[in-house]
Amino acid sequence: MSDAVTFSVTGDIAHIQIANPPVNALGHAVRDGLVKAVEAFEASDAKIAIVHGDGRCFSAGADIKEFGKPPVSPWLPEVVDRLESCSKPLVAALHGTTLGGGFEVALGCHYRCAVPEGVVGLPEVKLGLLPGAGGTQRSPRLAGVQAALDLMVSGKPIPAGKAAKVGLVDRVVDGDLLEAAEAYARELLESGAGPRRVSDMSIDAPEAGFFDEYSKAVAKKTRGLEAPQRIIECVKAAVNKPFADGMEVERSQFMECMASDQSAALRHVFAAQREAAKIADIPADTAHRSIKHVGIVGAGTMGGGIAMCFANTGFKVTLIDMNTEGLDRGLGIIRKNYEISAKKGRFTEEQVASALGAINGSTQYADLADCDMVIEAVFEDLDLKKKVFGELDNICKSGAILATNTSYQDVNAIAAATSRPGDVVGTHFFSPANVMKLLEVVRADKTADDVIATVMAVGKKIGKVPVLSGVCYGFIGNRMLTGYFREAQKMLMEGATPEKIDSVMENWGMAMGPLAVCDLAGLDVGYRARQSRDKELGITSPKMPGDELVEAGRLGQKSGAGFYSYDPETRRRIPDAEVVEKIHAMGKERGIEQRDIEDQEIIERCIYPLVNEGARILAEGIAQRPGDIDIVYLYGYGFPAHRGGPMFYAKQQGIDEVAAAIGKYRNRFGEDEWPQADLAVIG
Repeated sequence: MSDAVTFSVTGDIAHIQIANPPVNALGHAVRDGLVKAVEAFEASDAKIAIVHGDGRCFSAGADIKEFGKPPVSPWLPEVVDRLESCSKPLVAALHGTTLGGGFEVALGCHYRCAVPEGVVGLPEVKLGLLPGAGGTQRSPRLAGVQAALDLMVSGKPIPAGKAAKVGLVDRVVDGDLLEAAEAYARELLESGAGPRRVSDMSIDAPEAGFFDEYSKAVAKKTRGLEAPQRIIECVKAAVNKPFADGMEVERSQFMECMASDQSAALRHVFAAQREAAKIADIPADTAHRSIKHVGIVGAGTMGGGIAMCFANTGFKVTLIDMNTEGLDRGLGIIRKNYEISAKKGRFTEEQVASALGAINGSTQYADLADCDMVIEAVFEDLDLKKKVFGELDNICKSGAILATNTSYQDVNAIAAATSRPGDVVGTHFFSPANVMKLLEVVRADKTADDVIATVMAVGKKIGKVPVLSGVCYGFIGNRMLTGYFREAQKMLMEGATPEKIDSVMENWGMAMGPLAVCDLAGLDVGYRARQSRDKELGITSPKMPGDELVEAGRLGQKSGAGFYSYDPETRRRIPDAEVVEKIHAMGKERGIEQRDIEDQEIIERCIYPLVNEGARILAEGIAQRPGDIDIVYLYGYGFPAHRGGPMFYAKQQGIDEVAAAIGKYRNRFGEDEWPQADLAVIG
């Protein structure tokens, strides 16, 4: 054995324990140890063995440190086959998470039991991969084609009880796992049960046409993702071919996935999200401030959503608004949101009651005196925010964290309105705050290290993906977005239509096209932001098509019309020829040539401004690393995960090629719109 896998025998029962903390990842030492443990078991007098994990789980799957490296024998398919071929029965005893390769190890065992709290799954699709150690061949033999496909294509883990219902787990056991597993093992011995190999089982073929229909439905949901379709092909092989041939199909499809750009991008996202939680110049052991009671200033849409985030996760919340009408409206919207979620099954009635009970409303700043953290969520007006922070400075206790939920204002100026700038931080939540996962944590010049460490940890606790940003106009995400929207609107004046631009970008993978996003957010929001910035900088920005629409009363979805018209009941967007004609006329008045714009140019002119500005942000130290920028765009702006984020996408395209394209547009449109940036900082 090795330290990573232990083997012991007590009477008729052997124990094979995976002991590779913290999640029993299946690195080489574990794989080698499992093979040797099976050999030791076969050579022993024990009649049955229990395979289980030490610590908090059975196994969370592959060792990510080995990703991208050549496989070292024994590789996982060999290990699983060796488990299954064992001459004496093996029982996998599952607790905590049993995922990916960990679950494939369990499927290689002859029997499986699990505690009720355990979860199992095959989430490889989230990394652009598929189960590569027999998961696509064994799971349909146990659970049937539909259940196995749903498990693998969604990548979502399922609880032990559901796994038992579909046949992936043989028994759900109560009490101490090992005691229950031993009782189950004795029961199997008494019944004369021997090895039961999943590879020997048959599969009930689905109805004719099932795979075609399933493939079409998945393609519609996953928009261009390759791994789900490859999983379907593997399961089709499991139905139509002998096990050994099906394994060959799985291996071929797995290797093609591993070599794909999509998997490289998704694996980058996996690593980048974990890296984003680390602050380069703040020690990991920095003490956190105690946060139990959170105050929210402003009961509007953002303030209410933020209050829900904290109430959902056990914090006491005080929500204040300056007038009773606004407070009552905000609390009413919160209650309605919870009721809708409960009807959809996202919360139980008990959870709703608990969350609502955690939120107390007030119209008095004095009720924030005992809060450990206060988040300001008022209108985007710098003078108003500075006034609020002056009040908080007078009211809040020493050591309380004072946070501003601003999307672009100067956090240094806001901090300067207090006598404690070290306690002030930006917390840019994204709308709707109770749904969107991104949280930009903005470090001002004087923000204390323990404030940053605390807010990053609190963000994670409330289910957000926190990313650190420095202070600049728009921080990371919104600063980069300027060129994205500018080019989309300029292309309208050059002859494109909103539906052409949006369809190209949505087919490329964006959750929504840029012009549909403008309509959803409200064209007046960007209009007011530009006016405010122009006033601050003493400039006059050229009028864009969206500005003309705002001045004509077309504010987007909320007014029923923007770049598109909208069905009043379904909010379905409808192309509007009048808008197109108006914008094209605007372009002609400016002497802009009208032409057909190719798809590739639309993609480049929308995405490359993000890359260019991202490089400038990195050079200025606003973002810590390229991966942080990618995470901002994935979780805040609907960037397709299988593209890896704008910075990773640029690397995949080739930095020199992207720089050449940006240079081409700089020559055409000028330095002001396409400023020079050193793309080498992307890596």
